[in-house]
Amino acid sequence: MRAAFRAHSANAPDPAELIEFAPADYFARANMSDVFERPAPLEIDLGCGEGAFLIAMAAKYPARNFLGVERLLGRVRKVCRLVVHHQLTNARLLRIETAYALRYVLPLGSVSTAHVLFPDPWPKRHHQPRRLIQDGFMEALHGILAPGGELRIKTDDQPYFMWMEKILARAKGYEQLDWPEDPEYPQTNFERRFVAQGMPIYRARLRKV
Repeated sequence: MRAAFRAHSANAPDPAELIEFAPADYFARANMSDVFERPAPLEIDLGCGEGAFLIAMAAKYPARNFLGVERLLGRVRKVCRLVVHHQLTNARLLRIETAYALRYVLPLGSVSTAHVLFPDPWPKRHHQPRRLIQDGFMEALHGILAPGGELRIKTDDQPYFMWMEKILARAKGYEQLDWPEDPEYPQTNFERRFVAQGMPIYRARLRKV
């Protein structure tokens, strides 16, 4: 039994355990059929946190598959249990660093939409190399996006967004798209808090070309 979950009995594993996708080989890209049994457009939530956005999207769009990528064990365990609680069959979790998932695990050309919502801004100058949005991130993401696949980013941090804009502008193989306010796009817990406080939300949307 995986240490992340607790079985109900010796012969009955926690159903949430089955929601987490553990690659058979962390040094080879997975087959899409290993992640989801049914073929369907795949959307990924990179740094899915406590899962509010992932759960809402999976419930709203049952014809799509959703994979949350999160490195923290406690969050993965919580979101897996939410997936079971909401009886969602189109959502799974991958516990791994985002950069590693893009470069080595996720299938090439498999992702229709990648969501990056309120990533850690790492505001101190000496911490900025830890920021998710980097030139290498954009290059690796391009490989796993399907033709015409999209990247959607939101942040409340204006300095980080200004950093992002420079990286997005020089990223090869993308075109930038308008992204007007969309009330149908679920909010993360962070976004609800920021909007309630009257804080501006910065967004970017790009498409692979």
